[in-house]
Amino acid sequence: MYTHETQIRVRYSETDQMGYAYYGNYAQYYEVGRVEMIRSLDLTYKSLEEEHGILMPVVSLDMRFVRPAHYDELLTIKTTLAKLPVEYIVFQVEVYNEAGKLVNSGRIRLCFVDVKSNQRVSTPKLLVDKLSPFFAV
Repeated sequence: MYTHETQIRVRYSETDQMGYAYYGNYAQYYEVGRVEMIRSLDLTYKSLEEEHGILMPVVSLDMRFVRPAHYDELLTIKTTLAKLPVEYIVFQVEVYNEAGKLVNSGRIRLCFVDVKSNQRVSTPKLLVDKLSPFFAV
């Protein structure tokens, strides 16, 4: 299993009239979590796309809202890969408020697509190589 944490502050423009983080922004918070997780492996989405010809489109997204996050609150985004990706990469996400209480949780599944052919492909070897040590038995 591989887990990574990053933080983001709820900006004023991300809140609704009640001062709560607008529910539609959580997909962006999930993206921040997974982009930073990939970066923690010394890879970037940009390098996967431009150097390795791999895109990672979202296939599905499931979320559960537990309690509101508020304007100017520092959120911790905990992103976990529970298993080594093969056909899909599935990120489990938990968002916590400053008090350490769960605000939101969910799962986002992406596939891998070759830039040139626009066809689905298996998990790129370079990503498997970076993740394998975390899944060794």
